[in-house]
Amino acid sequence: MRGIIMHGPGDIRVEKRNKPEIQEPSDAVIKIVATCVCGSDLWPYRGADTPDQQLMGHEYVGIVEQIGAEVSTVQAGDFVVGSFVISDNTCPICAAGYQSRCVNGTFVDGGIGTQAEYARIPYADGTLVATPGQPDEDLIPSLLAASDVLGTGWFAADAAEVGPGKSVAVIGDGAVGLMGILAAKQMGAETIIAMSRHESRQKLAREFGATHIVEERGDAGVAKVKELTDGLGADSAIEAVGSQESMMQAIRSTRPGGHIGYVGVSHDVELPGGELFFGLVHLHGGPAPVRRFLPELIDLIWNRTIEPGKVFDKTLSLDDAAAAYEAMDRREAIKVLLRP
Repeated sequence: MRGIIMHGPGDIRVEKRNKPEIQEPSDAVIKIVATCVCGSDLWPYRGADTPDQQLMGHEYVGIVEQIGAEVSTVQAGDFVVGSFVISDNTCPICAAGYQSRCVNGTFVDGGIGTQAEYARIPYADGTLVATPGQPDEDLIPSLLAASDVLGTGWFAADAAEVGPGKSVAVIGDGAVGLMGILAAKQMGAETIIAMSRHESRQKLAREFGATHIVEERGDAGVAKVKELTDGLGADSAIEAVGSQESMMQAIRSTRPGGHIGYVGVSHDVELPGGELFFGLVHLHGGPAPVRRFLPELIDLIWNRTIEPGKVFDKTLSLDDAAAAYEAMDRREAIKVLLRP
């Protein structure tokens, strides 16, 4: 089969890989229907991490082709959505709702890689969720979004304790930040501030529920958020970048007693103790336990209550993966969907 391998920064190749087979009785093998490039894939692509022949891809929807003897919640022929982290969904950590840190968990990137034609999914019962039937074609992008970016944005809003009547500042206008806006809208937020400088992303932010756009950064950005929130700062903030600048933007934009949900993959972020002490903000985040939210998100998508698939503004073949990475790196696309 074909699969995407990153040999080093900027070096994306489509190569032949062995088609996966059942190895453990808890496995499933799925035929990938759609996958995509994630914003987090750009960190190694840009050289912030050190990839070396890394199997790429962790967002996926597909059709179950084979199951192991112990798999009971999905069967051959089911259309499934999977989390970007493998989880058994039964360990004490999973039971507490944090499947992304399952004691048996592994990340799909690297060891599995779903930017490919097929994938072996360990702990299929704990990782995959079947849709109510075969989806209409136009639902596939939205179901794919649920695999990571929608679930991650949803977790960010949940961690930030977004709720009815609250104000929310969203730092980061990539796919995850945009999904955070969608989630905040669904959770009843009244004031949703999107921090964005890009016209196409601002437009989509408003479609998803943003009430205000702030283009300023740093102290000017904080001042603008406070201006929009009676001088207090936002009740909640979503940090969806992972840089020092974005984290400090979130902390300083949040009112005392407010909550920050941070889901940007952290790179060289250091937290100032004094500012945290006097800021009196709550911090919660990390790799999103997408599996916790998948049943609810699939239901919202299936019933056409939300359409997160709008975040995909470009579709390419798996063979054009290098062009997909380049388009996202140059910010010519928000998120690129890949069809095997």
